[in-house]
Amino acid sequence: MSSNALSHLNACVLIPTYNNEKTLRRVLDKTLTITNEIIVINDGSTDSTAEILKEFSPIKAIHLPKNQGKGMALRTGFKEALKLGFDYVITIDSDGQHFPEDIPVFLEEIQRNGEALLIGDRNMEQDGIPGKSSFGNRFSNFWYRFETGIKLQDTQSGFRLYPIRRMKDMKFFTRKFEFEIEVIVKAAWAGIPVKNVPIQVLYDESERVSHFRPFKDFSRISLLNTWLVFLALIYYKPKTYFNSFKKKGFKRFFLEDLLHSEDSNAKKALSVALGVFIGLSPFWGFHTILVLSLAFLLRLNKLIAFAFSNVSMPPLIPFIIYISLKTGGFILGNKPLPPFRWDALESYKEFVGQHLLQYIVGSFTVAILGAIIFGTGAHFLLELRKKPSSLSNS
Repeated sequence: MSSNALSHLNACVLIPTYNNEKTLRRVLDKTLTITNEIIVINDGSTDSTAEILKEFSPIKAIHLPKNQGKGMALRTGFKEALKLGFDYVITIDSDGQHFPEDIPVFLEEIQRNGEALLIGDRNMEQDGIPGKSSFGNRFSNFWYRFETGIKLQDTQSGFRLYPIRRMKDMKFFTRKFEFEIEVIVKAAWAGIPVKNVPIQVLYDESERVSHFRPFKDFSRISLLNTWLVFLALIYYKPKTYFNSFKKKGFKRFFLEDLLHSEDSNAKKALSVALGVFIGLSPFWGFHTILVLSLAFLLRLNKLIAFAFSNVSMPPLIPFIIYISLKTGGFILGNKPLPPFRWDALESYKEFVGQHLLQYIVGSFTVAILGAIIFGTGAHFLLELRKKPSSLSNS
C-alpha cells in the first residue's frame, strides 16, 4: 500500500547520514520493506558507512568527499530527487530514532488534504525524551510562530515530507542543522501549508550518535532566527497584510480580516489602541517592527494593530508633528506655534531639532489620547454591531 502511494505521489525517501554505522543498516532494511526509491547522502562519513551502502544495491547513494553539514546533505538530496523526476521527498534520519513504518502517515495526509510540507510530531512531552531536545524544540516552536504565525508542536523533527517540486526555485543560504528551520519558514512565506503529523520516536542513547554541537549550532540557529525575525517584521508580515488589503479592498478587508476574527471585542479594541499609539509615537522608521513585536508579546491581533498603526501615513505626518509640538508646548508652558502652513514645513523640522523635549512630550501625549479615543470608539462600535444579530436570534 505504501509503495503504491509513494508511486502515486511520485515520492522517494531521502536519508542523510554521517557516521551512523550502528543504526544505518537497520534504517535501510526497514525502509526497503516500504519502497526501493531511496536516496542516501553520505555526508563525508569516516566510519564504515561507505561499505554498508555497498550492500544495498537498490538504493541511490551519493558520497560527499567531506562532511558539509546536514543542510547541505539535504539540499544535495533535493537536487538529485528533482533530477530523477520526483515531486515529493520524505526525509528520515539515519540514527534510528524514526520508524519508517510511519511513512503512510505522511502519504495519507497529502492524499486527504493536498500539498503541504509535513513535519513529524514526536510528542516531546513523553517519557524518554532528552531534556535538551525538549527545550530546543519549544524554543524553535516559539520563534517559528513569531516568524510565520503558524503554531506547530514540533519544528525540529527530521522526519518530514517536502513538496520539492513546489520548492525548486527557493533560495537557501544555510548548510548545517539550521537549514531545517530556514526551509520551513521560507516554505510558509511562499504560501506552502506547513503542518505536523503524529509519529513514533525512539531515543536509544546506547546506539544513537548525535552530531549536534550545543554551543556552535545553537548560536547558528539563534543568528538565523534573529535574521528571520527581522525579515518577517520589516517585509513579509507587512507584505502579507498589504496584499490582503489590496486584493479585498478596504471594506472587505475591514469586515473580513479585522472584524470577523475570533478575538473578543475587547482584544480587537486594545489592538486598535496599540496600533494608534505606536502610529502616533515619535519612533519614526520603527513603527512596523514595534507594533508587530508588541502585538505578539501582548497576544493582541497583529493585523488590526498593524492596520491602525498606519494612522501616521505620509500625508498626515506634518499634521501629527505640528499637533505634537503644539501639545508639548502647551504642557511645558512654551511659546505657542503659529498656525500650520505647508510652506513652513522646514522651519517645523528645525524647530523639532531645537525643542526635542517639547516634541517628545507632545508626541506621547497625543499618542496616548489617540489610543484612548480610537480604542474606546472601536469597542463601542463593535459592541453596537453585535447587538442587532443577538436581538434577531432571540
